[in-house]
Amino acid sequence: MTHSPLAIDPAVIGPSQVSPWLIKLIYPLGTKFLHWYFGPIAIHGQENLPTSGPIILAPTHRSRWDAILLSLAAGRNVTGRDLRFMVAVTEVQGLQGWFIRHLGGFPIDVKRPEISSLSYSVHLLQAGEMLVIFPEGGIFRDQHTVHPLKRGVGRIAMEVCKQNPDTDIKVIPVTIAYSDPYPGKGTAVEINFGQGIAAKDYDPSTIKASSQKLTRCLAHRMQNLYGSENTSLCQAIAAS
Repeated sequence: MTHSPLAIDPAVIGPSQVSPWLIKLIYPLGTKFLHWYFGPIAIHGQENLPTSGPIILAPTHRSRWDAILLSLAAGRNVTGRDLRFMVAVTEVQGLQGWFIRHLGGFPIDVKRPEISSLSYSVHLLQAGEMLVIFPEGGIFRDQHTVHPLKRGVGRIAMEVCKQNPDTDIKVIPVTIAYSDPYPGKGTAVEINFGQGIAAKDYDPSTIKASSQKLTRCLAHRMQNLYGSENTSLCQAIAAS
């Protein structure tokens, strides 16, 4: 396995770790709290979540609750895996920020992403982790529209492929929707996991072009999660 030539600077990305004691405490308490606080929580497509190998979960972003609900829907109790979050630096503040950092999250400035943050993401995926990146780059309150995606997900996935051609990294589209634009007590939640996009279907020797193609496919899959998923367009994009 070839490791990223870029240096990882912990001072830039900030401390990030999965705290075993906190995980054991937070999962049962968090699950009970979420089911008490929210209305019905509908989760679909969990069969699309691999239990091993490098994975990028690419969800829509509608609330600060998203990361916690994703842990409920795709974390240790479901896949046996801990999620690692790339989170906007503005969201890693206060008590929420403390929890995010100790549950595997790390901050990134979406307007000026540091090379070290991108390199750290590649490093985690090379280690077979499940990484969560919100590709829209910010929180949007409308519930059934996918906003233009940043190219970071595709770039990181293709960089992993370039450095390790045998990798089977997949990008999984995810939608999160709430019955209220500002979720509160009793708000209903729906989370959908789509079929994974295999990064190896795209040419890693042309990272820019391939990441653009993968991003187009991801946006299509995310939007289709609000309806019926169609993989034919992604196959055409990859072959073009």
